[in-house]
Amino acid sequence: MIFKRFTRLALAAAVFTMAEVSAASTQDYPSRPLTIVVPYAAGGTLDTVARHIGKSLGEKFGKPVLVENRTGGGTVIGTNVVAKAAPDGYTLLMGSSTPLAINATLYKTLPYDPKTDLKLLALVAASPLVMVVNPASPIRSYADLVREAKARSLPYASAGNGSPHHLFMELMMSMAGIHMTHIPYRGTPPALTDVVAGQVPVMFCDLISCLEMMKAGKVRPIFSGTRTRLPVLPDVPSSTEVGLTDFHAASWLGIAVTGGTPMPVQSKLHDEIVGIVKSQGFKDAVEKLGMTTMESGSLEELDAFVQKEIVRWGEVVKKSGATAE
Repeated sequence: MIFKRFTRLALAAAVFTMAEVSAASTQDYPSRPLTIVVPYAAGGTLDTVARHIGKSLGEKFGKPVLVENRTGGGTVIGTNVVAKAAPDGYTLLMGSSTPLAINATLYKTLPYDPKTDLKLLALVAASPLVMVVNPASPIRSYADLVREAKARSLPYASAGNGSPHHLFMELMMSMAGIHMTHIPYRGTPPALTDVVAGQVPVMFCDLISCLEMMKAGKVRPIFSGTRTRLPVLPDVPSSTEVGLTDFHAASWLGIAVTGGTPMPVQSKLHDEIVGIVKSQGFKDAVEKLGMTTMESGSLEELDAFVQKEIVRWGEVVKKSGATAE
């Protein structure tokens, strides 16, 4: 009886001590360098944004913030690194709608559950897409595109099976009542190269990848996937203007952390990242990339946002028949 009582007291003391250590470590956070994992190659949009946020976070925390590129598996490899990391707030993900929402349906199985193994801390920016065609194409407007697609078998390029470029096109086709043949590529650059060469007539392209091509006259913009005209493309009509109401083609970017990270740490990261996103320096930086900043709301609102995005993209993925393994 005495032994059992001693065991209970020892166990309670151990739990209390662990709670004290956890509380102390939360108060001291961060006490060592942080890492932002980017599931894309260096030099791209997400990598550029991650390095800007990492530099600003490092200045605020007084600790180095390293950016680590972990590519492969359609963002699954890098995302899984964060999902399986210790839930202590020292490993972050520079994510987007692809790893945090689209992949939940696109892949039959994932090594992580985006609903529980990751926690979105803040929305950072929106990367708009623009429909572009080869300059020699007879397609000069959305109406032309619809007419051409109904008259003949029209192929379109994308950055890959299940990419936002692919799925937004599928969504647009369902709204327009047309069908085009999907030609997937391994990323935006090779897809855009073939549109420029006239091998494929049309594609949705993220603005940062094709803006210089547009300026050089190598591709012709038809309309932006945004509800209002983009400031950098004042002469290009928006999706609303061409008749696609409730259509908004833009990938969102956000910072996530491992699920189960203590709430005080989540809140601290959330507040600091939101502050960075609201700064004029960050706004100027993303505008140069052809993007706009996004408002995050509370952590609870971000949870709801991710759940809605998983459902929304799940419906588009199922309708398109896209799969990836």
